[in-house]
Amino acid sequence: MHFTLKTDPLKREDLDEFVRCYHPENRHDRKPTWSADNPDGRWCAYDYEELINRDKASLDIFWLRDDSLSDSDNLPAPEVIAAEIVDDLEAALEQFRLIASDLAEPELSLADDRR
Repeated sequence: MHFTLKTDPLKREDLDEFVRCYHPENRHDRKPTWSADNPDGRWCAYDYEELINRDKASLDIFWLRDDSLSDSDNLPAPEVIAAEIVDDLEAALEQFRLIASDLAEPELSLADDRR
Protein backbone atom coordinates (compact mmCIF):
# COMPACT_ATOMS: atom_id res chain seq x y z
CA MET A 1 0.00 0.00 0.00
CA HIS A 2 1.31 3.39 -0.95
CA PHE A 3 -0.97 6.34 -0.30
CA THR A 4 -0.45 9.82 -1.71
CA LEU A 5 -2.57 12.90 -1.22
CA LYS A 6 -3.07 13.48 -4.92
CA THR A 7 -3.05 10.17 -6.79
CA ASP A 8 -4.02 7.64 -4.11
CA PRO A 9 -5.40 9.37 -1.00
CA LEU A 10 -6.18 7.35 2.11
CA LYS A 11 -9.90 6.56 2.25
CA ARG A 12 -12.09 5.26 5.06
CA GLU A 13 -12.36 1.82 3.45
CA ASP A 14 -8.55 1.56 3.56
CA LEU A 15 -8.91 1.31 7.34
CA ASP A 16 -11.71 -1.28 7.36
CA GLU A 17 -9.39 -4.26 7.91
CA PHE A 18 -7.79 -2.51 10.89
CA VAL A 19 -11.17 -1.57 12.36
CA ARG A 20 -12.41 -5.17 12.03
CA CYS A 21 -9.27 -6.48 13.70
CA TYR A 22 -8.98 -3.81 16.39
CA HIS A 23 -12.17 -4.58 18.35
CA PRO A 24 -12.05 -1.52 20.64
CA GLU A 25 -15.00 -2.85 22.61
CA ASN A 26 -13.13 -6.03 23.58
CA ARG A 27 -9.44 -6.30 22.83
CA HIS A 28 -9.50 -10.00 23.71
CA ASP A 29 -11.53 -10.62 20.54
CA ARG A 30 -8.65 -9.44 18.36
CA LYS A 31 -7.43 -12.07 15.91
CA PRO A 32 -4.06 -11.77 14.14
CA THR A 33 -4.08 -12.06 10.36
CA TRP A 34 -0.32 -12.60 10.00
CA SER A 35 1.18 -16.07 10.41
CA ALA A 36 3.89 -18.19 8.81
CA ASP A 37 1.12 -19.61 6.61
CA ASN A 38 -0.20 -16.13 5.76
CA PRO A 39 2.88 -13.87 5.51
CA ASP A 40 0.81 -11.18 3.75
CA GLY A 41 -1.39 -10.70 6.82
CA ARG A 42 -0.96 -7.24 8.31
CA TRP A 43 -1.93 -7.79 11.96
CA CYS A 44 0.17 -9.78 14.37
CA ALA A 45 -0.07 -10.32 18.12
CA TYR A 46 3.01 -10.40 20.32
CA ASP A 47 3.23 -11.32 23.94
CA TYR A 48 5.20 -9.21 26.38
CA GLU A 49 8.10 -11.67 26.70
CA GLU A 50 8.66 -11.78 22.95
CA LEU A 51 8.76 -7.99 22.75
CA ILE A 52 10.95 -7.39 25.78
CA ASN A 53 13.50 -10.02 24.70
CA ARG A 54 14.16 -8.25 21.41
CA ASP A 55 17.26 -6.13 21.05
CA LYS A 56 16.29 -2.70 22.43
CA ALA A 57 12.69 -3.99 22.71
CA SER A 58 12.14 -2.93 19.10
CA LEU A 59 8.66 -2.87 17.65
CA ASP A 60 10.11 -3.27 14.15
CA ILE A 61 7.22 -4.70 12.13
CA PHE A 62 9.40 -6.33 9.49
CA TRP A 63 6.58 -7.86 7.46
CA LEU A 64 5.28 -4.42 6.48
CA ARG A 65 8.51 -3.25 4.87
CA ASP A 66 8.28 -2.18 1.27
CA ASP A 67 10.87 -4.49 -0.32
CA SER A 68 11.04 -2.27 -3.38
CA LEU A 69 12.54 0.50 -1.23
CA SER A 70 15.21 -1.63 0.43
CA ASP A 71 17.02 -2.07 -2.87
CA SER A 72 18.52 1.34 -3.55
CA ASP A 73 19.19 0.34 -7.16
CA ASN A 74 15.44 0.25 -7.78
CA LEU A 75 14.51 3.54 -6.14
CA PRO A 76 12.82 6.12 -8.36
CA ALA A 77 15.04 8.84 -9.76
CA PRO A 78 15.48 11.85 -7.45
CA GLU A 79 13.47 14.05 -9.80
CA VAL A 80 10.56 11.57 -9.64
CA ILE A 81 10.69 11.53 -5.84
CA ALA A 82 10.86 15.34 -5.80
CA ALA A 83 7.88 15.59 -8.18
CA GLU A 84 5.85 13.22 -5.97
CA ILE A 85 6.69 15.33 -2.91
CA VAL A 86 5.60 18.49 -4.74
CA ASP A 87 2.33 16.82 -5.81
CA ASP A 88 1.65 15.68 -2.24
CA LEU A 89 2.39 19.11 -0.80
CA GLU A 90 0.20 20.85 -3.39
CA ALA A 91 -2.66 18.45 -2.69
CA ALA A 92 -2.27 19.01 1.06
CA LEU A 93 -2.18 22.78 0.55
CA GLU A 94 -5.38 22.62 -1.50
CA GLN A 95 -7.07 20.62 1.26
CA PHE A 96 -5.97 23.19 3.85
CA ARG A 97 -7.24 26.01 1.61
CA LEU A 98 -10.66 24.34 1.54
CA ILE A 99 -10.61 23.94 5.32
CA ALA A 100 -9.57 27.57 5.79
CA SER A 101 -12.34 28.68 3.44
CA ASP A 102 -14.90 26.62 5.35
CA LEU A 103 -13.71 28.09 8.64
CA ALA A 104 -13.84 31.63 7.29
CA GLU A 105 -17.48 31.37 6.20
CA PRO A 106 -19.66 33.15 8.74
CA GLU A 107 -22.16 30.88 10.41
CA LEU A 108 -25.78 31.92 10.57
CA SER A 109 -26.73 33.10 14.00
CA LEU A 110 -30.12 32.55 15.59
CA ALA A 111 -30.86 36.25 15.08
CA ASP A 112 -30.33 35.84 11.33
CA ASP A 113 -32.79 32.94 11.26
CA ARG A 114 -35.59 35.06 12.79
CA ARG A 115 -35.72 37.53 9.93
